[in-house]
Amino acid sequence: PVHLLSPDEMIRVSFLHWLWKNVGTERIVKSSKAALRVVASYQLGAEITPSLMPLVTQQEGFSSAHFSLEVYRENLQTKKLGKIVLFSEVTTSTMDLLDGLMLELPQEMGLIAIAAQQTQGKGRGRNAWLSPKGCALFTLHLSIPLFSQLGQRIAFIQHLMSLAVVESVRSIPGYQAIDLRVKWPNDIYYSDLMKLGGVLVNSTLMGKTFHILIGCGFNVNNSNPTICINDLIMEYNRKKQTKLELLSTDCLIARVVTILESLIDTFEDKGPNGVLPLYYKYWVHSGKQVHLWNEEGPLAWIVGLDDNGFLQVHEEGKDIVTVHPDGNSF
Repeated sequence: PVHLLSPDEMIRVSFLHWLWKNVGTERIVKSSKAALRVVASYQLGAEITPSLMPLVTQQEGFSSAHFSLEVYRENLQTKKLGKIVLFSEVTTSTMDLLDGLMLELPQEMGLIAIAAQQTQGKGRGRNAWLSPKGCALFTLHLSIPLFSQLGQRIAFIQHLMSLAVVESVRSIPGYQAIDLRVKWPNDIYYSDLMKLGGVLVNSTLMGKTFHILIGCGFNVNNSNPTICINDLIMEYNRKKQTKLELLSTDCLIARVVTILESLIDTFEDKGPNGVLPLYYKYWVHSGKQVHLWNEEGPLAWIVGLDDNGFLQVHEEGKDIVTVHPDGNSF
């Protein structure tokens, strides 16, 4: 089942009021990929299929080995984002849980879908994203006005999310040297060696508002298929003779959402220059060259990001040009 949870009781009651008013006699909320049947409590043995899952509204008695609402509440310091949680132990994709539902809401209520495991996680292009237990897996809904600083440069949202993941660890006192980095356009890396997370953004423009779903997955406590954050912490402890505590997915998801909201506020206030110094501090591309167009293409030096969030490169003897990702390469 999917559990409806919230660290804020007033917002939870408000969402429940809207939900019961809008589900109709069948008590079903439909999105393009899945449907949720709204129930007060879950009865063991009740039918669950990937396309029809119970949405349990009763928060009392909820417990999971993979998600603590208390830990999430302690680490979530937002005004709006991440306040209504749809949690599932296993789902096809957290993106599917929110797809469609976000457009029905009368106002932004801070929806976030979190799963302990995904069976059909999505990456860029048509790539699959492996989603084992121990991975932080979530999709966040947010609304961005079209005529705002970020609304006019909407590609930046993926950079802000990647940066928020890195900052969620490296802004904790003592963890500043854990070598997490961002790789343009939307990957999270260990140094420049190995990918341990990624971001996927779907945006829909309705009237003068972008409705955005940001899907994110990063390895926290799963050493496979690549490496995870807790591996990096254990290696750091071994090398430096420190005793940094290992981190949990619920703590880090809440920290990511909190930092993302702060980065968005900074961007809306100061534009790209408000966030780019921090982004460049953590990115893997400083002083690097890339092949343009394909693996045999010409070499160019990476310069930085342009005003819209695309990569600027400089080929020897030519002008600086902007390149866009093709799904998997520059």
